[in-house]
Amino acid sequence: MDAAAPDSAKDLVSTSEAARALGVNQSTLSRWAKDGRVRPAQRTIGGHMRWDIADLRAQLQAAGGIAPPP
Repeated sequence: MDAAAPDSAKDLVSTSEAARALGVNQSTLSRWAKDGRVRPAQRTIGGHMRWDIADLRAQLQAAGGIAPPP
C-alpha cells in the first residue's frame, strides 16, 4: 500500500499523536508499522515515523482493521 504524500510536513503527526487519534496504544501502532500493516507517510532522519491521520485511517480500513471516525 503506497502512502500518499501530505501537502506539507505540518500535516504529519508523531506516532503518539496518531495512536491517540485512533484510540490505540503507541506501541500498537508501532507494531502495526513494523509488521507492515500500515506505512508511515514519512520517516525522519532519526528514524521516527510521521503520520498523515487521514491516510492512516484509510490504510487501516483497507486492511480490514479499525478505522475510527475522524
